[in-house]
Order: sequence, then structure tokens, then C-alpha cells
Amino acid sequence: MTALAIPTLETRRLILRGPEPEDYPDFKATFTSYRARFMGGPLNPYESWMLYAAEIGHWAIRGYGMWMIHDRKTDETYGMAGGWKPAKWPEAEIAWVIWPAAAGNGIALEATHAARRHFYRHLGWTTAVSYIDPKNLDSIRLAERLGAKKDADAASIDGNDVVYRHPAPAQLDDTQLSHGIEMEIGHYADPLFKPKGWALD
Repeated sequence: MTALAIPTLETRRLILRGPEPEDYPDFKATFTSYRARFMGGPLNPYESWMLYAAEIGHWAIRGYGMWMIHDRKTDETYGMAGGWKPAKWPEAEIAWVIWPAAAGNGIALEATHAARRHFYRHLGWTTAVSYIDPKNLDSIRLAERLGAKKDADAASIDGNDVVYRHPAPAQLDDTQLSHGIEMEIGHYADPLFKPKGWALD
């Protein structure tokens, strides 16, 4: 893994590092569960192993990929976030998955905001999309909170997803949208903050 030289990202609460073999049990537990119903699952153990191997290999093939999300203080893993573009994907995607026990704490928002910023500032991305199952309302809400909008003109993967287009770099740098995202992340980082209503990633 170290030969891939995967960058490490740090945020207020999180450290994003490349996937390691010891992270696999949490990945398997999620992708073999009902939580994976919007991501082609639930998978059997063999399928989950192959997908995790693909997560690691994606970094070597594309030069970017999905980071494992760790707690800064405890090193506990909460899920994954980053870039994803398998063969025949129309565009590079910004994607995320949060382990069930960690959902509803703003972790996906914080991790995905950092990953997108890295792709824009360091890899020169000028756009990105997220392919989302139309029934996955949690992910749709998260995409919208990140400023993404439904793009009816964008190519779908297989016709069964909706495409959300993320704002371009100029629409994010030092803008009201970016400040709003940072403010929301700050709320979740406050131990006294208790969000009301439906749990959001």
C-alpha cells in the first residue's frame, strides 16, 4: 500500500487515508448488509472482497480513489469517501459510504467536502458528478447540501441512476456555498450540537 503514495487528508474531526487490509472487516460488514442496497448489494463475502480489492487497485490505475475515513482521536473507521471511475463510467464520480453505526453525524459531508477540494485544487478537476439511486434519499440530500444539482443532460451509468453535478471550483472557492458547508461541519464538530429531524450523513 505504501508504494501507491496515497495522500492523507485531515479535517476537523477526521483523517482520510488509503484503504488498508485491516480496514476490510468494517467494509465487508457494510457491503454484505442491507445498507448496501443502493450500491449493488447486499454482496456475498466473495463479491465484497473483490470490491475492496478494486478500491485499492483503483488508486494504482487512476491515481485517485476512495479514502478510508478515520476518527482523528480514536482512529476508528467510519466509512469511505473519494473519487471513483470504473471502466465505462461516463465521468469521474465523487462517492461516499458511511458505516451504519456512524450515520447521522455529518461525517460524509465533512469527508466528501475535503475530498472534492483535493481533487479540484491538486488534481485539476473542473467538474465532478455523483451517480445516485433515485430511491437513496439520504445521498440525494447530501449531494444537495454539497451544492450538487440534478443534471438531466449528463450520461447515466445504466439508466437506473440520477446524476448530480457538483459545482465547479470557481463556484466553491471563498463563496457563500463553501462557507455554509464549513459552518454545518462546524456544527457537527460541536459536542453540544444535537441535529433535529431525519438523520443525515
